[in-house]
Amino acid sequence: MNPPVGGVASPCINVCRMDASSGLCEGCLRTIDEIAAWGTMDDDDKRAVWQRLEQRRAVWPQPPAEVTR
Repeated sequence: MNPPVGGVASPCINVCRMDASSGLCEGCLRTIDEIAAWGTMDDDDKRAVWQRLEQRRAVWPQPPAEVTR
C-alpha cells in the first residue's frame, strides 16, 4: 500500500476489524482516531499517517488482512 502521487487516498482496504491488543485496524493498521479523523485531515496529515503505517507494517506480527471479494 503506497500513497498515490498527486493525491492522498485512504489506506482502507475494506477489512475493518480492530485488533484489541494493538488498537489497530487489522486491514489498514490505522488507529480508531486516525480512521475517524481521516475525512477532515489535510493532505500533509494524511501523508504523515501513511508514513506511520509503513513503520507499523515493518513491526506488525502478521501481514495485514487481504481483501476478499
